Amino acid sequence: MDKKEMTKRHPITCSVIVLLVIFSLINICGANAVPRTKKSAKKHKQAEAYKPAYIFASDEDEAVYSFANEPIPVNDEVVNSKLKRSLITHNFRHVQSNILQNKAEKLFPIIEPILQAYGIPDDFKYIPLVESGFGEGSSSKGARGPWQFMAGTARTYGLKVGHGIDERMNIRKSTRAACIYIKELYAEFNSWTLTAAAYNNGSIKLEKTIREQNEDNYFRMHLNRETGVYVYNLIAMKAIIQQPQKYGFRKHYRLKYFNPGSPELLAIN
Repeated sequence: MDKKEMTKRHPITCSVIVLLVIFSLINICGANAVPRTKKSAKKHKQAEAYKPAYIFASDEDEAVYSFANEPIPVNDEVVNSKLKRSLITHNFRHVQSNILQNKAEKLFPIIEPILQAYGIPDDFKYIPLVESGFGEGSSSKGARGPWQFMAGTARTYGLKVGHGIDERMNIRKSTRAACIYIKELYAEFNSWTLTAAAYNNGSIKLEKTIREQNEDNYFRMHLNRETGVYVYNLIAMKAIIQQPQKYGFRKHYRLKYFNPGSPELLAIN
């Protein structure tokens, strides 16, 4: 290459370098013009402003929203959301009926002493309200009675089913059978919440799920749709029966003990 060609290209090279330097300075200045700290500070401010509205506003509420005195993760958003959904499902505005209150008035004075005699927590009395709901007949799967026993399970626990007899509909006999079954489940799972879940889903299925997930806390387990909300429904039923006016039920009751061990349920309008 001769000197003449080198002289022509030299100014071009210098011009390219100058342009690159100018573009670099523009990019640097543009980045500094919008500091990153402001963006992160905005996000931080939004995070602080978000405060989930938990149901458990006081120690008294926490006692109501519980099952068999076993602790539940009250500061868990998923738990809070599921429980709120169960409360809405069973409140008067959704149900438009006092049948639940009437069933509690009828069944609880019979169920409570039997649960106590077998050493079963009182909160299990809400199972018949959740299991049989508004009906007294058979489910689509063939379960029947307040405790919704399948025929085979009922016979296993001493109830007569067949030949015109169905003791699943006998509240005293079926409650005693349910207590025996519940005690067996508790001996297996050593947790009242898991016992309730097993009552709904069966012990074999629940035990398999515990092994697969390596988790034995009901509130942190991934269960099928029905069993996954079962204990939440029991807790919601308890809250609604104990605080009926809070959930839109005008008729409610209170439990008064005239004699030790002899509870009487009084309806109050």
